[in-house]
Amino acid sequence: MAFSFRQIQYFVAVAEHGAVSRAAHGLSISQSTVTEAIQELEGDLGFALFERRASGVELTLKGHQFLRHARKILSDIADARRALKDEAAPVDGRLALGVTPLVASYVLSDLLARFRRAFPGVTVEIVEDGREYLEHLLVGGELDVAVVVAGVEKNGPAFHAETVDASRYRLWLPIGHPLAERPSIAVAELAREPFVLLALDEIAEAAEEAWRRARVRPPVAIRTRSVEAARSLVATGAGVAILPDLAYRPWSLEGDKIEARDLAEDLPPVEVAIVWRRGSPLSRVAGQFVAVAQTWRGGRGR
Repeated sequence: MAFSFRQIQYFVAVAEHGAVSRAAHGLSISQSTVTEAIQELEGDLGFALFERRASGVELTLKGHQFLRHARKILSDIADARRALKDEAAPVDGRLALGVTPLVASYVLSDLLARFRRAFPGVTVEIVEDGREYLEHLLVGGELDVAVVVAGVEKNGPAFHAETVDASRYRLWLPIGHPLAERPSIAVAELAREPFVLLALDEIAEAAEEAWRRARVRPPVAIRTRSVEAARSLVATGAGVAILPDLAYRPWSLEGDKIEARDLAEDLPPVEVAIVWRRGSPLSRVAGQFVAVAQTWRGGRGR
């Protein structure tokens, strides 16, 4: 493979904007330059990254997978550049940060550690709550920024939002489940399987939307707001679950094994976004946090 750093930049820009035209505008270059770079990248990789549609482009499954690696490449390069620069004027002050529960459990620690290494003089105050309440605090000026599991209103008029991670859904199964012998399972095949629904950050709604598309209504064994409870219930055979890779770990707290298998359907991934109030200038501290989040881009590598 001989793809370039610039091709990676253009690919990530198109993935985040959902259209070549918008990506080109944001990069201040021509559409043809972006299109050519993406075509060359797909040729080097040997697979399509996008499905072309009249309204723009949509990532393929392999495109989603490659996006995680592309963001890590950009993040590592940004870290290297920052480490090699002369020390700038120290940044200090206070950052009021909001996070939704899933973000608090699986994103916050790594992102916050990266920010604190870069800006040790900043005091970070964190509020964990549902997205709607965090948006209320953003509007009221009580939060500087929030990191949330993004919903359909991500691009609404009140807030500016940028995706920092995307995580695909897979089917979680207990070890030894008959379906675990197969690499891919269709949602329609789950009509009689009891389900564990995670009623957190719209994860349950995503599973229910997958059922509606497949025209099935599996029995619900339990709804829970605890990821660890969902993990333990799946591991001990209480049910199966459609959950994002963001939260996947192969073992429950009790030491029971959990399998994860691809879904035949290409469900929209969970997007983690950094959000701030549109039209309100960011403080220097908040701007630096946004910059760190933009270069982090899910760089933990799951």
